[in-house]
Amino acid sequence: MKKRAVITGLGIVAPNGTGKNNYWNAIVRGESGVCGIDRFDASGYPTRIAAQVNDFLPTDYMDKKDTRWTSRFSQLAVASARMALEDSQLVLEKEDGYRTGVAVGTAIGGLEVAEKECNKHFRKGINNLNPFSAMSMNPNSAVGMLTLMFKIKGPNITISTGCSAGLSAVAYAFDLIAEDKADIMITGGAEAPIFPVTFDSFCSANVLSKRNNNPKKASRPFEKTRDGYVLGEGSGFVILEERQHALSRGAFIYAEIAGYGVTNDCYSLVKLEPTGREVSEAMRQCLKNSALSPEDIDYINAHGSSSLFADKRETSAIKDIFGVSSYDIPISSIKSMVGQSLAGTSGMQVVTGALILKNNSIPPTINYEEQDPDCDLDYVPNHARKHRVDTAMLNAFGMGGNNISMVIKRHKDTEEVYSNNSAYDYHYGGNYNHVPLYMMKK
Repeated sequence: MKKRAVITGLGIVAPNGTGKNNYWNAIVRGESGVCGIDRFDASGYPTRIAAQVNDFLPTDYMDKKDTRWTSRFSQLAVASARMALEDSQLVLEKEDGYRTGVAVGTAIGGLEVAEKECNKHFRKGINNLNPFSAMSMNPNSAVGMLTLMFKIKGPNITISTGCSAGLSAVAYAFDLIAEDKADIMITGGAEAPIFPVTFDSFCSANVLSKRNNNPKKASRPFEKTRDGYVLGEGSGFVILEERQHALSRGAFIYAEIAGYGVTNDCYSLVKLEPTGREVSEAMRQCLKNSALSPEDIDYINAHGSSSLFADKRETSAIKDIFGVSSYDIPISSIKSMVGQSLAGTSGMQVVTGALILKNNSIPPTINYEEQDPDCDLDYVPNHARKHRVDTAMLNAFGMGGNNISMVIKRHKDTEEVYSNNSAYDYHYGGNYNHVPLYMMKK
């Protein structure tokens, strides 16, 4: 019999808020983190806006000496992972290091380091590069840093499937727990693509919004006048635990992973398959793997990147799976507020889904002003909505045709966790009016 995996800790660094509480308050208020680029001179770029994380100090989460050689992507990952661990109240020193693992998703890893060192090489010649650059540009550097920091000796992996990589990493972690190969997994996605050459590559691909004069209105998933997505940075991590392990220590359980589905378009490395049939198949496999029917889904956290083509394709796939009931399912995209941070956003989606189940509130898709006839579903436009969500579907699709859909669900037996109110005090600040009735201690 397969083991069950539950989410017991959340950590996030987002353009509109660092930490689960700041982030949640921002997205339910519909606050955008998009602004003009100030990391480098973007005056000559066709797109001069991005979703930057501006309130982040890596020394708040790691030793200063380590910040000198680690890439920003690794620093964001470490910060989110540390926050998630603190939120879970796990004491890793008391756990079996071989039964604890790390799975990180990233599309480009430490490419920023490669860009900086390349510039240095052409300016100063050979023998002038940072001796740590070979490791710090490595996509696996975040995993290496996390295993060292927390003395983790178990399974560890970096997954790079583009924008879907954060969610794919969580799926891999879920499988390890289900197959009894780990009790605890630190998992999520991180990305830091806002630096000159990499940003220019996205500009050259003509996929970014050019609403330079109104940055906060630029990302508008599913809306008729969208003109491309907004590149962002950030990270989202969760702690996955084997269910009985979490119950035995009285952990607060945000949600349970029900299952997932993965497909590939097998179409093109640079173009999206036009019909969305493999996106549909990923959702279909996800429902089957989760032993759920379309009627069981209360909410969809969409890939919704603000792409002219991808938003229409995802809408079509949702209709294919959910039929006429697709019009009754609330759907929203956090990318309207945090931009498209590639694997970082799909990690943020898991954190967001867990918070939605905890708070029974759905964040909006902001900047929704005019309906696209091809995107005519309920995208929770502009304002958050109070709505009980027991089962949420999360979608993430990457260039190269990587598609993943995951379902997380409310943990029905949460009341079994508690022998006292300490967990309620920690997560609800002692305000029991905000504790769902089914979780109240009898």
